[in-house]
Parts: sequence; C-alpha cells; structure tokens
Amino acid sequence: MTGMRKMKRPDLSERELIVLMAMIMSLQAFGIDSMLPALGIIGDELSAGGNERQYVIVGYFLGAGIGAFFPGAFADRFGRRPVLFFSLISYIVLSIACAVTTHFWTLIGIRFIQGIACAGLSVVPTAIVRDRVGGDRMASMMSLIIMIFLAVPIFAPALGQLILYFADWRAIFGMMAVMGTLVGAWVWFRLPESLTQENVQDIDPRTILGNMALSLSNRVSVGYVLGAALVFGSLFGFLNSSQQLIAESFGAGDYFALIFGASIVGMVVASFTNSRIVEKFGARRVSHSAVIGFLLTSVVMMASAWDGEQTLWEFVPLLAINMTMLGFVGANFSSIAMQPFQHIAGAASSAQTSVRMISGAVLGGVIGQAYDGTALPLSIAMTSCAAAAVLLVLYSERGKLFRRPAQARRYMILHDIFRS
Repeated sequence: MTGMRKMKRPDLSERELIVLMAMIMSLQAFGIDSMLPALGIIGDELSAGGNERQYVIVGYFLGAGIGAFFPGAFADRFGRRPVLFFSLISYIVLSIACAVTTHFWTLIGIRFIQGIACAGLSVVPTAIVRDRVGGDRMASMMSLIIMIFLAVPIFAPALGQLILYFADWRAIFGMMAVMGTLVGAWVWFRLPESLTQENVQDIDPRTILGNMALSLSNRVSVGYVLGAALVFGSLFGFLNSSQQLIAESFGAGDYFALIFGASIVGMVVASFTNSRIVEKFGARRVSHSAVIGFLLTSVVMMASAWDGEQTLWEFVPLLAINMTMLGFVGANFSSIAMQPFQHIAGAASSAQTSVRMISGAVLGGVIGQAYDGTALPLSIAMTSCAAAAVLLVLYSERGKLFRRPAQARRYMILHDIFRS
C-alpha cells in the first residue's frame, strides 16, 4: 500500500510516543475546557440564555461521539497518519470558523461539525498504542498518556481566563488553531505509520459493521464500554454545569479556574499511580476498586447536597475524590475493552469511543440541563451512573470482581478457544 510500511522499530521512543499521543488527545480537551470561563460571556454576546450556553460544550461532545464511528475503519485501511492529518486540519480550520461567527446557533453548528471531523484525535491514538502493545502494558501506557492529557483540563480554564483578560472569547478559538498547528507539525516530522500490512482491512461496509458489532457485543468488553460511558457521562454533566455551579451557585466565579483545576489534580496523580501499579495488580483489580470507590463517594456527595445547604468546601473535596477514582477507571476500562481486538484495533477503537462519547454527551447534556442551582442533580446522577457501571462490570466478569491478572488471562484464552 502506498505510504505504508511494516514498522519493526519506530522512529520515536516509547516516551515520546506517550507524550505525542497525549498531546493529540489533549486538543479535544483544550477545545472544551478552555471554553468554560467564557460560556457566560458567549451567552451574553450571542443572546443565549440560561442553560443554553452549555450547548457550546454539548454540541462538540455529541459531534465527537458520532464522528468516532468513522476514523477507525479508515485508519485500518489507509493507515493512522492520514486520518490524523484530516482531523488536525479540520480542527484548525473549524476553530478559525468558530472565531469569526456572529450567531449563537451557527457557533453550535460549527462546533458539532468540528466534533465530527476531529473525532480521529480521540480514536486513532488508542489504535496506535494497541498496534504496539496490549494487556496490562497497554493499560500502563494509556495511564501515562491520560496523566499528561489531564494536565490540559487543569490549565485550560486558567489559560482561557487569561486570554479573556487581554482579548475576547474569539481569541480562545484562535489559540486552538495555533495548538493544532504545533501538534500537526510534530506528527508530520516524528510519527511513523504503525499499521502493518497484515492488519490492513478492506473498506467493506459489511466488514466494518461486523467488526464494530463484534467489538460491542463481546461480553468481555461490553460492560466496560458501557460502564465507562456512564461514569464519564456523569463527569460530562459536571463539565456542562461547572461554570454555573461554581461561579453562580457557590459564588466563587473569581476562583473558577483554580477550583476546576484543583479538582482534576487527583485524576493526574491517579493516572500516574495507575501506570506504576497496574502491571503488578492488573487492570481489573485496580479499576474495580476505583469504580466502587466512585459509587461510595457519590452517595456521600448526594447526602451532603440533599438539604440544599451544601457549601463549596463540602462539594469540592468529594468531587476531587471522584475525579481521582476516575483516574483509575478510564485507561483500565479502555484497555480491558480493547484487549480482544488487536486485528481490528481501529474499528474497535472507533466503535467503543463512539458509544462512550455519544452516551456521555447525551447523558452529560441531560444532567447539565437538570441544573437547578444546586449540586443535587449532579450527585444523584453520579450515584446512579456508578451503580449501573458496577452492575455492567459484573455482567462482563460473570459476577466475579477483583480477579488476578493470571485468572483474567486464562479466561481470555478459554474464551478465544471457545470462539474458534
């Protein structure tokens, strides 16, 4: 195939690969989190009232979820690099389009299209990592990627706030275009093609749909895909309403970026810790413990918010604990769900990412629109989503949590023998 070679020794080190994959994925996060301090200003300038301002975030999320169905199949046929470049160019051009629009619903439409066109930024990095490694090693690498990726939600709102001191909200979209250009140059000069000839898939709708269906119907995977969609959907609900909740309900608007960033720090620490422990204890044991911890913390958060008298300093520590738990969930759930699909890593990553993001966007939108001036709707949603996620994992694991890595490997071997 033109432009494709069998990669035995990549041109970049594992460390550089981790950082580059994190920066590619971070463009998506920056396109969301840098907007948060500006939502009120955008709403006022473009005449969007109440909770409508949340659609700046929801539109992008939903587009990214729908768009995620497509890049994996093309990446499995034409290679990882072409799909990445399409997404990067779309990110740059549509960021500029957002910066010059003068109508709120036009902005939402462009954001939706941008989410669709840039979905490869979320899908392809996972496939690239799966091209190289699998199992708990993949979980370890993904944890480091997510650790770096999560630095963006910590600093992006502060950067957005800083930009607002010197320019209007349109300059934030200009910064998105600049970041996309810098990452694109890095990809162009340093990232080799990782799709090998033997793993090339045809562009056959029946094959693509079959591969996607396989990645979503496999019992070992499906509970983790849907479970991740639920717990991260509740996180998206917080992202959608965070500016209103922290700035308006708790009256801490001047400290919004600081509080938002501080709540994410635990996620970064958890991702780094996970990269160190997951190969010893196994992705299942670590993530199962974390999702149960998320559930228990959410129950406490709900009890704290029940009487409507919850303070900022009651809410933020509980939120930070839940963010920490998510740091142990994300990479591990994703790696477990991808484990059976090395031969169709692109299609599997597309289907699983799409389900997670569409479900998360819709669920996050519903949670955000339920905002009533308190944290109670959010805490109820987090509790419900966590409980459902535990049940889904139990389904995938046939009722047995905390299995040791060796037990999980034996189960996968038996599962593959049964399938063949």
